[in-house]
Amino acid sequence: MILEPQWLRWARELQALAQTGSHFVTSEYDRERYQRISEIAAEIFAQQGDIDGSKIRTIFAAQSGYATPKVDVRAAVFRDRKILLVQERSDNLWTLPGGWADVNDSPSEAVEKEVIQESGFKVRAERLLAVFDRAKHPHDPPFPFHVYKMFFLCRIESGEATPSTETASIDFFALEGLPPLSLSRITNEQIRFCFESGLNGPKPAAFD
Repeated sequence: MILEPQWLRWARELQALAQTGSHFVTSEYDRERYQRISEIAAEIFAQQGDIDGSKIRTIFAAQSGYATPKVDVRAAVFRDRKILLVQERSDNLWTLPGGWADVNDSPSEAVEKEVIQESGFKVRAERLLAVFDRAKHPHDPPFPFHVYKMFFLCRIESGEATPSTETASIDFFALEGLPPLSLSRITNEQIRFCFESGLNGPKPAAFD
């Protein structure tokens, strides 16, 4: 089930076609056409998504090569049957620790690095819980790129709660007492899934 509006899917596909086409094109005339397709995609985002047009054009211009989904990693870390959340400085809302996977990091290395950077806890990734398509979950606001979200169950090895340049607070929460969430990064349903899959014994990884 797709939860995003159709305009967003069209604009994202146009941007991906323009990016990939620009990578392989040999004709200057075709390059101009792909550039125009990218501009149209940016105009759609700006108008329908209420996003500053120059900002979205800059984001698109920074992309190159064959367009593929981006990878976001998130950690489900439990202590006393409560889950670790971090408060983002950018919006003052809460999320599972995580972020974009970096080049040359394996998925588990990426999520372990994100946790210690954002929370101060050194963890070990123990199990893949899910690979979700962001487009099939109720995230808000719309995002210009296609994203796969990987969720890992992680175990604390050492460390203590330590805010960072990205996070203002770190705490553990029961499922019934979650704080306001950063819905662009995480949803209530995804945290509920982490409790279910992370605390109730090994289960096959979920997907989509």
